[in-house]
Amino acid sequence: MLNQNAPRLKVAILSIAHPHALAYAAALEARGDVDLVVSDPEGFGEYRTGPGGRLVPSDEEAWNAWPDGPDAVIVTSANAHHRDQVLEAARRGVHVLCEKPLATTVADAEAMVDACREAGVVLMTAFPVHFAPAVEALRTAVAEGALGQVVGLTGTNNGLLPAGRAWFSDTELSGGGAMVDHTVHLAEILDSMFGAPRTVHAVANRILWANTAGEDAETGGLVTLTYDSGLVATIDCSWSQPKNSPTWGGLTLQALGTGGQMHIDAFAQHVGGQGQWLAYGPNYDALLIDAFLDAVRTGQAVEPTGETGLRTVRIVAAAQESVRTGQPVTLEKD
Repeated sequence: MLNQNAPRLKVAILSIAHPHALAYAAALEARGDVDLVVSDPEGFGEYRTGPGGRLVPSDEEAWNAWPDGPDAVIVTSANAHHRDQVLEAARRGVHVLCEKPLATTVADAEAMVDACREAGVVLMTAFPVHFAPAVEALRTAVAEGALGQVVGLTGTNNGLLPAGRAWFSDTELSGGGAMVDHTVHLAEILDSMFGAPRTVHAVANRILWANTAGEDAETGGLVTLTYDSGLVATIDCSWSQPKNSPTWGGLTLQALGTGGQMHIDAFAQHVGGQGQWLAYGPNYDALLIDAFLDAVRTGQAVEPTGETGLRTVRIVAAAQESVRTGQPVTLEKD
């Protein structure tokens, strides 16, 4: 939260290739204790400067916007560019919030985590839904044993094929399709409650949006995680919303335990009709930004960390291997 006595922070958003960049910029501008620079090297032209914000055309100008550089950067470029930008931040001693997925390969994600650890800078992964009250309520119920032993979970993170951002289904830039885009949110929530799964089994197809998505990008998928305890969790990660959907999608999770069950909908707080969707309640993007800037001021990362992002990348990579082989993939334990 805003500390009136704290010095202003210098924050750069590197690229607006990911639409979340605009929400993060709005959250930063609303705080009043941040000097913000936003780069737009791809020329999307969607950022409108607000209080304390300014737009520059290149990442290099964002890095050099202040004589002594930024205190922190938010990486919201296409997935394949995350690695280089995070490594540059580590080299400069700058704290980082990186959009999910952390990287397109496990090796890149490991390099990013290692570089930031060695440089002593904060690395967090942008999972706004981590801060949803419904998610916290489920975490609490599981931790306190209110559901008994949890034996199964069914999760959905469905959405539209991202419009106006062709890189989402360009496998060179994104690392894949819907499975890359939508598995990681639920994988992070499950990780926060149960740790890493033992095996990952996945199936995918291109039945939906086949004429729109990039070549080889899956548009539908189901990822099954099995844990040492016998717990089984499924993640429907498909781009399955119709073109006339009033929102990008949503996230739900149902947990079944020996003592009860619980269903959460992270985006249930809305009103609407006739194609409208008007959300209310907490702003998850703002809560993420608050947590990150608190971490920048203290020098101590909080969840969701870079290590958490790395674990979710491992799950996506295992899911992709499972699709290729048709077999479950066993994850190595740290």
